[in-house]
Amino acid sequence: MALAAEQIHLASLIYNHVRNVLEDGGGDVALLRSMSDYMGVFKRIMDTSTRNEMDALCARYSGFYRFGKLLEQLAERIAEGRVEIPR
Repeated sequence: MALAAEQIHLASLIYNHVRNVLEDGGGDVALLRSMSDYMGVFKRIMDTSTRNEMDALCARYSGFYRFGKLLEQLAERIAEGRVEIPR
């Protein structure tokens, strides 16, 4: 499957961000705190990619996968009521 240049570019932006946070000694908490800068990028990828393309990007860019997985876990915890959303 050929990925579009935009998909590759955007996923690599997120991958590089995650890599930089981890190289600076940050972990999941630091990633969560810095995610807002990349939420638009992630949404753009989601809006323009099929499930198979998302899987391919996750396989190619481990940091992209980690970013998405953290978002998924956060959404699950919010849905379960384990994370409060400020009103």
